[in-house]
Amino acid sequence: MAAASRPSRNRAAAVPEKDLPLVEDIRLLGRILGDVIREQEGKKAFELIEQIRQLSVAFRRHDDKQADRDLKKLLKKLTADQTVSVIRAFTYFSHLANLAEDRHHIRRRAIHERAGGLQQGSLAMTMQRLKDAGIPRKKIVQTLAQSHVSPVLTAHPTEVQRKSILDAERAIAALLAGRDQVLPRDEADFELQLRARVTQLWQTRLLRFTKLTVADEIENALSYYQTTFLTQIPRLYRDLEDSLGERVEPFLRMGQWIGGDRDGNPNVTAPTLELALHSQADMVLRHHLTQVHLLGAELSVSAMLATVTPEMQALAERSPDTNAHRQDEPYRRALTGMYARLAGTLQTLTGGEAARHAVAPQAPYLHASEFLTDLQTIEASLVVNHGAALARARLRPLMRAVEVFGFHLATIDLRQSSDKHEEVVAELLATARIEADYSALDEEAKRTVLLRQLNDARPLRLPGAAYSPHTVSELAIFDTARSGRERFGANTIRHAIISHTETVSDLLEVMLLQKESGLMHGLLSESAVCDLIVVPLFETIEDLRNAAPIMRDYYALPGVKAMVQRGASDGYCEQDIMLGYSDSNKDGGIFTSNWELYRAETALVELFDALSHKAKKPIQLRMFHGRGGTVGRGGGPAYQAILAQPPGTVRGQIRLTEQGEVIGSKYANPEIGRRNLETLVAATLEATLLQTTQDAPEAFLEAANELSLASMAAYRALVYETPGFTDYFFSSTPIREIAELNIGSRPASRKASQKIEDLRAIPWGFSWGQCRLTLPGWYGFGSAIQTFLQRNGPKGVSKQKALLQKMVSEWPFFNALLSNMDMVIAKSDLALASRYADLVEDKRLRTKVFSAIEAEWHRTAEALTLITGAKQRLVNNEALQRSIRHRFPYIDPLHHLQVELVRRYRADEHQAHSDDKVRRGIHISINGIAAGLRNTG
Repeated sequence: MAAASRPSRNRAAAVPEKDLPLVEDIRLLGRILGDVIREQEGKKAFELIEQIRQLSVAFRRHDDKQADRDLKKLLKKLTADQTVSVIRAFTYFSHLANLAEDRHHIRRRAIHERAGGLQQGSLAMTMQRLKDAGIPRKKIVQTLAQSHVSPVLTAHPTEVQRKSILDAERAIAALLAGRDQVLPRDEADFELQLRARVTQLWQTRLLRFTKLTVADEIENALSYYQTTFLTQIPRLYRDLEDSLGERVEPFLRMGQWIGGDRDGNPNVTAPTLELALHSQADMVLRHHLTQVHLLGAELSVSAMLATVTPEMQALAERSPDTNAHRQDEPYRRALTGMYARLAGTLQTLTGGEAARHAVAPQAPYLHASEFLTDLQTIEASLVVNHGAALARARLRPLMRAVEVFGFHLATIDLRQSSDKHEEVVAELLATARIEADYSALDEEAKRTVLLRQLNDARPLRLPGAAYSPHTVSELAIFDTARSGRERFGANTIRHAIISHTETVSDLLEVMLLQKESGLMHGLLSESAVCDLIVVPLFETIEDLRNAAPIMRDYYALPGVKAMVQRGASDGYCEQDIMLGYSDSNKDGGIFTSNWELYRAETALVELFDALSHKAKKPIQLRMFHGRGGTVGRGGGPAYQAILAQPPGTVRGQIRLTEQGEVIGSKYANPEIGRRNLETLVAATLEATLLQTTQDAPEAFLEAANELSLASMAAYRALVYETPGFTDYFFSSTPIREIAELNIGSRPASRKASQKIEDLRAIPWGFSWGQCRLTLPGWYGFGSAIQTFLQRNGPKGVSKQKALLQKMVSEWPFFNALLSNMDMVIAKSDLALASRYADLVEDKRLRTKVFSAIEAEWHRTAEALTLITGAKQRLVNNEALQRSIRHRFPYIDPLHHLQVELVRRYRADEHQAHSDDKVRRGIHISINGIAAGLRNTG
């Protein structure tokens, strides 16, 4: 921490002037943290931390072998108490450095905007590009009116932050945000406030004692709505309208998996779905109540000084507010009545009590639209009576919040694995004596059975029948979805996602479960309408290749196309299709995963264009991108990712998952959060209105296909065909220790095995990030390029190289993929990874596998240099360069300590008296490394 508080002159001189405020913030936070450590742990503890930092930096920057030996020797001598203290210090510094970086990002953007500069991914730049392309504003407004953009928050075991830590960090971030305005006389008080919050962090437990529950995950996710989404999404709409000079229809909405995602998580049940629905409604209604209360304080307009419209007067007259002090204040009277009705709504929907009661709760609003109508009455009156300025600050953001969030807050998706749906259907059919062994039927026979039931008005469920707990639980989920939609509105639950979709029958089974729960109305061959969109999720390489054929066969079934078209509103019907980045990567490696996703999207668009050709109600295809935090799971900058989609596949429609600790890094800070939301909107507009409809040249497509085959072969040769690779993975990464962490409500593996195939893709990627190899984000590409260059012998190398260079400069897909690989290669570290490899006891296996990984790393780095011409990584990513420069020297000690503790822990675990402090130290180091790398899960 000392180096952070007192950087050398040489180091300070090397920092660009524009980054000096960042250095000052890090210096301040490092100094305060150092002071807290001295106070809490003592001078010796502080000096030990500094010694470890210096040795670690020497090992990283100078490949100092003596420093490496000294560091290993020192770490082995540490007691469990000392180790935990040191790990906590570096972990908290990682957290504090993140806050300083976020603050600097906001600072730089503000400076840039004041100077009139346009930043890529901003609405301002996108609007300028659209203007330069000659696209009229009317066209932009129409496009947004027909668009649907939705980030979907998911709960996965990579969110290692406790809410208590997040709350303390938000307080520190708020203090940092005001640092530039602190007067000299107030600096001491400012530092005392910061010190109090840093002390709070130091004395707050980082880890959970108990396994994270679904209820905890719901609470954590809702904190981001309170901090960011409820306020920043209305602000983003306002910015759009200011830019366009016209009203923009609602198109940006939030989605949520927490409470409805059952795939691999037996802890998600009907009661947790009910809890999610109630919790979301409670939060959004309390937000509306607070805003109405604050509006009442602001709209103190007297009828003696300003007139109101007849509609406004009528709204005031309907209010039960008879307070004599407000009789000449129609807006306040109306708002008091509206508050009382909202209080009644809260009471009816959630059983909650409003914080204030000027009058008793009144008849509830039946729908959010009724509340919105009352707000519109107030706005209209203000506008025509010279009070438009009063509407801008709070009323219009509230109106927009009601449009976007309603009384439900966010759409909760249902998700379950196809085999689990099949189990329920099989039991229903067997119990009803219709089909004794449905699961044993071939695909054609399954379709026949399912279509017959979808065209039979009689239900399958038998009253009083004794069904298995699984069937009872699954049917309860669909029943709760029906009642939830009736209670909270149709947007409460709109999608039923089918993981591992492999056949058409997988989709029909979900339609049948909707029929059994009253979510499907009418017979398929006559007038059927499904309340929930049946959403296939194609995950593996094979599934992606079969996506278009499966959907073609599905829509060819009698009644399916008509059913989807019947569900249309305003001549607009929807079909979501989800694409899995994580499992396809684990299956075939980074390049093949991305290429097969690209091909699947292209084929699906061609199919739905054909289905919609000359149709009175065209079917709008919406891709739902199952992106994770790491590049290996589809992560990376969202702006570039959206623009890299195949031409014609966006069209204003996109949903994408936001997972794990990435949610915190993107949305914990409201300013950063709005910037990320703005990026999604900007990229969607550009991909829709500026992208050419022509696909890449045939030569590019052929080259990508060739690279994919070679890349997948190299990847699978290592992961699935190398004897002992599974043992190497489980020994050289902290996967076993990650599985023990209380950081998610679902298990790390789908089955009780140590097979790579059964391991969830999330801990797979998370583990490779922890050991700094980030293997899923690059492995196989170097070998693929080597094979491609040598295809036609030495004479063909220059021609193949020229083609690759043309691809990276002209093809957004290839450019974005290489940019992401460049990022993960820059974040990887072979020297640190070698320390983890030492955990593999079998020396021959260790040497064989690590040598193969190391050789491929060098091949990939050389390939990136060859194609892009950049000899160093991150040439075009100054922000990440800055981040690595400031943060990584403080993450490295965590790696060294983690390796040492994992070694101790595994040595002792067989003796049944493994030290709890050792395990705790490992888990804290996992937290610190994840926080420092930011997109590792």
